[in-house]
Amino acid sequence: IAVKDPETFKSWLEKFGAEKIILGADANNEKVAVSGWQEESEKELIPFIAEYKKEGVVYVICTDISKDGMLQGPAFDLYDRILAENPEIKLIASGGISKFDELLELSESGCEGTIIGKAIYEGRISLKQLENYILNDGQ
Repeated sequence: IAVKDPETFKSWLEKFGAEKIILGADANNEKVAVSGWQEESEKELIPFIAEYKKEGVVYVICTDISKDGMLQGPAFDLYDRILAENPEIKLIASGGISKFDELLELSESGCEGTIIGKAIYEGRISLKQLENYILNDGQ
């Protein structure tokens, strides 16, 4: 919606409040992807996020499509650059998580959260590890 119908997205920010709306910014080669990753837009990822930050966006979920489901580690450099350009946002990283230590590294770099999928399904990260991490306030 934020790419194809930005006025609707902006109206949601105004109507519901930026704290209740999450900008999904899935990227392939740092271009924002749309339509279930079937199309690559002309929008460059980092300026796209910055544009919506100016509109009040607080939360951003960013999936690096090239990493998703690959278990090869997340796009640390990409997330670092997003946060360097947009330090006020709360970034939720997605794609490529393969081990628990990567969650810690993303947290230490400033990510608000992480979406984990295949690493849990394949037993690389246990629910017990996540439970302990959450109960100990990320320590």
